[in-house]
Formats: sequence, structure tokens, C-alpha cells
Amino acid sequence: MEYTQLGRTGLKVGRLVLGTMNFGPQTDEATSHAIMDTALDAGLNFFDTANVYGQTAGKGRTEEIIGSWFAKDPSHRDKVVLATKMYGNMAEDAPAWPNHDKLSALNIRRAVEGSLKRLGTDRIDVYQFHHVDRSTPFEEIWQAVDVLIQQGKILYAGSSNFPGYKIAQANETAARRGMVGLVSEQCHYNLFERRAEMEVIPAAQEYGLGVIPWSPLGGGLLGGVIRKEVQGGRRAGGRTAERLADPKERARIQAYEDLLDKHGVDPGETALAWLLTRPGVTGPIIGPRTPEQLTGALRALDLELGEELLAGLDEIFPGPGPAPEAFAW
Repeated sequence: MEYTQLGRTGLKVGRLVLGTMNFGPQTDEATSHAIMDTALDAGLNFFDTANVYGQTAGKGRTEEIIGSWFAKDPSHRDKVVLATKMYGNMAEDAPAWPNHDKLSALNIRRAVEGSLKRLGTDRIDVYQFHHVDRSTPFEEIWQAVDVLIQQGKILYAGSSNFPGYKIAQANETAARRGMVGLVSEQCHYNLFERRAEMEVIPAAQEYGLGVIPWSPLGGGLLGGVIRKEVQGGRRAGGRTAERLADPKERARIQAYEDLLDKHGVDPGETALAWLLTRPGVTGPIIGPRTPEQLTGALRALDLELGEELLAGLDEIFPGPGPAPEAFAW
């Protein structure tokens, strides 16, 4: 496993991030434990979760599954860089009361305590804000974070789904307080969705944040979806099916799969490997439902994409271009 440094921290993390969103709703506890065992054995040491993950199995269930894995072998905790997120309402069956969601100092404190209990740990290595809270000033957010760092309950703070200007705002506010600020950003980034290249990734690079793309396979669109459909495999549903129903989108996906057939490479592995070639990217988040899916994702680490293939991918999925040049008429 190749390791890199997470932003401006001293944390060394693998080039893939184990996302745990499926633990609970789609993957039972025993299989989730097996996936984490396989990941750690392969050297994948950066685990990402969120307090709201679990959903149909119950909010917080995913964190509980990770906590039970730590409890089985406490030595695992010090081998893992553990990241979780907060923002959403954690009430199970009722609307949120005021201050039971978003980024108020009160909810940050409440959310940290809940996550620590479910995860069965005394600290969170990277504590992430799941979304922007336009109603809470960063001065208040950083005051709450500073207290938690002083208490040893979190080590670093990160963001998720932040636009470039909010990354700048957050870190300029932190700098005035003499704090490190955000050390990572989770953004929606894949071959289909490249808008992060305009502002988010340049802002992250400017402020020294690690970039952790989510949905690297575009909701399954980049994982060989047409090939699987033809072979009689699992059919796409939801938004993926809607995209496939659009003739223009389907033509792009078909061109993508044809290009990869020409080069003899797997679609899902290629989509991950492409992200690993992108400037500023620490590692994409993978969300395996089975140990076999994890093993397939790990193969992307050894896949080298030639210039001809990269040029072909850019032709099918052109990026927005750098700012400010891309804004010119």
C-alpha cells in the first residue's frame, strides 16, 4: 500500500479511503467486520463514516458497527485514522428541535459525545462538518472545535461539500485564532462530475487540505453499468437509471465502456485510478458492500493509465478547465 500525507497533518493515510455508509443498511455487522479486517490487512488505514449513517437500520448504526469492531480487537484503533462527520438531525422519529442539527457550538458538542460513545473510542482523528451551515459563524464553530481539541476528543477538523469560498472563509477565520483550520475536504468528484476542479480543489491546494472525493464511480455509472445490463446482471435503479434513460448520457457511458474495452481495463478500477492521477487528491472514498468489492477496488492502486487512455477519458468527460481562463468568452 502506498501512503501519503493527509493535507497539512502528520497523518499518513493510504491512497484509498474506506467509506462505511453501507454498513448496517446493506451490509450486516459480520460482513462489515470482514471488510474492515480485509482493508486493514491490505494496509488501508483511513476509515470514513458519519453519525447519520445507518438510516434504515437506525441513525448511528454504522458508527456502532465500527465500535463493535474496535471492541473485538482494541489494537485496531491505533492502526486506523478514524474520520466521522456531523451536521444532520440525529433524532430517530421526530423533527429536530432547535440546535439538534447543523453546526451550532451546542450541537457540535452533543454530536461529538454521541459519536465517541457509538464508536467506542476516546478520540476522533478527523472530525468533519458534513455540510455548510450558513447560519452559524465560523468564529463560533472554531471556538467549539478548539475546546474539543484541548479536551483531546478530536485531533483535526475537516469539511464536506464546502464550496471554495467557504474553505477560504473557514481557514482565514481559523488563522486569526491561531488554529490549524480545515485539513481535508470531501467533495463530489468523478469523471462525470468535474466542477470541483474549478474552485474547490484549487482552494484546497492553496490552503493545504487533503481532497477526499466521494462517489468516485458516479453512483455506479462508471462501474460498467451497461456491460452489466447486457450480461443480465443487477439493473441500475434510482438516479442512475434516470441518467441511463437519457440518450446523450447513455451514449457517453457507452463510449466510456468501449474505450476501456479497447484498452482491456475494468471500468470501476479505471474510474478510481483516474482520480488517483488528479492533482491535489489524497484518495477517493470507496464504499464496498462485500469483501470482494473491496478487493476489486484495491486493484486500482496498481493500475497505470497511459496518456492515450487519459486523453480519451478527457474527450468523453471534458473538465471545466482552470479558473479564470475557463471563464473567458
